[in-house]
Amino acid sequence: PSAEAMRLFVKILEEEDPGWYSRIPEFINPQPVVDIEMHKPKEEPDIVPALTNGTGTSSIPEPKTISENGSSVETQDKVVILEGLSTVSAHEEWTALSVSGQRPKPRYEHGATVLQDKMYIFGGNHNGRYLSDLQVLDLKSLTWSKVDAKLQAGTSDSAKTAQVSPCAGHSLISCGNKFFSVAGHTKDPSDSITVKEFDPHTCTWSIVKTYGKPPVSRGGQSVTLVGTTLVVFGGEDAKRCLLNDLHILDLETMTWDDVDAIGTPPAPRSDHVAACHADRYLLIFGGGSHATCFNDLHVLDLQTMEWSRPKQQGPIPSPRAGHAGATVGENWYIVGGGNNKSGVSETLVLNMSTLAWSVVSTVEGRVPLASEGMTLLYSNYSGEDYLISFGGYNGRYSNEVYALKLSVKLDLQSSTKDQPTSDSTSRVLEPEVEISQDGKIREIAMDNADSV
Repeated sequence: PSAEAMRLFVKILEEEDPGWYSRIPEFINPQPVVDIEMHKPKEEPDIVPALTNGTGTSSIPEPKTISENGSSVETQDKVVILEGLSTVSAHEEWTALSVSGQRPKPRYEHGATVLQDKMYIFGGNHNGRYLSDLQVLDLKSLTWSKVDAKLQAGTSDSAKTAQVSPCAGHSLISCGNKFFSVAGHTKDPSDSITVKEFDPHTCTWSIVKTYGKPPVSRGGQSVTLVGTTLVVFGGEDAKRCLLNDLHILDLETMTWDDVDAIGTPPAPRSDHVAACHADRYLLIFGGGSHATCFNDLHVLDLQTMEWSRPKQQGPIPSPRAGHAGATVGENWYIVGGGNNKSGVSETLVLNMSTLAWSVVSTVEGRVPLASEGMTLLYSNYSGEDYLISFGGYNGRYSNEVYALKLSVKLDLQSSTKDQPTSDSTSRVLEPEVEISQDGKIREIAMDNADSV
């Protein structure tokens, strides 16, 4: 009872004064210790432990230099500073990052994107309340700060407020040196999707004027950048009607195109993930309806505008919704999600050329990585590839940041390409395969699984 009372007290305190936690003196506010057991075996490297200096950096003394004749030269030890994401030492393991600055309010169903070594977080849902704040994590210093963003004068909302409307279930997409916020649930929904643009140099939001017939307003959709277009699929409208429509926004003309694709589309759903492969194929995985969760994989050929269900290889993932995905080359990483009973604990990767699934790692316990409504982003920092997760909900709201350093190795399923497939894994329909200069297969081999 006392623990329940304390949790209720903290919940009420957080709603009344969100910044209370950050003002507690540091000596009684240690960084949380996250105990995560990994099923994935690992080799412990023989290295000197890094000395954390409390600023998101680690220092490792260098050995003294040796002169050419072999005699030792007395010099002051040099110190190599590991900054930001470079403090993550282990590969293929999720690490809770030690961040500074005032953390954003815990949330899920927010939008996130990486732009110029900074991770931006916008909006989201906390205790049923939609948020409108824009927060940024500097990936060099691992320091949080709040962006004092304004809404550009002259836009439709400027007469009501100087800030953008709170929203959740939207999509944040970087393009060039700016990013867009597309769709999302709001307290007073509009009839059609709203597209907002943020300029980091002026810290200004603006409502984008679009042309053509815009899609009905929604949240929980997928928005995928394909060349200079945004491809919007599915979601849930303001009346909780699930959707499976397809729309394309040309970013050069800001014109919407309502697409009628052939073939059998995915069933209406929200909280799925989508990715683009080879600038030609749109992949849709998972998601949920009001009654069930999905684990199906659908592919839309953006040249022929035809849906198909390809044959998958490897361990087929369990049904899930609210998961997050990020692409690194031809690999599509998927983390989190849930099935209305529990959070999903494994991190998966789909090789989009061979359509083979693999498990990267698995976590134990109720940790933020097994949450719904989290975000997953890719960042290349100091020549290393990282996945970064933020937020989510698994019975409690999270504002933790985790990072996973990807191994520098051949594609996870490269051996599959070099070996002939057996009859049990042969594909019904093989398209013409184009081998690029780097030797990678650019086409996706598919079969019509609707007939299976």
